[in-house]
Amino acid sequence: MNDHAAEFALCIDPSGSEDLEKGKVYQILQDSEAEAENMLRVIDESAEDYLYPADFFVILDLPQKAREALFVSQ
Repeated sequence: MNDHAAEFALCIDPSGSEDLEKGKVYQILQDSEAEAENMLRVIDESAEDYLYPADFFVILDLPQKAREALFVSQ
């Protein structure tokens, strides 16, 4: 994925997860199978990508400049 296609979400409820912080913005990786199960693949505080319930997040519609600033290359 390139930075132009990067998506981000705001964590609104980490529900006890030690690798998520409420109020922090995380990069989302495309995973249609996970999305079908109401999950999101997120690069968390461990700098690895893991699946979390989509209900933990609100998807953000950020301007290109903000997406470029937040983008984490894998």
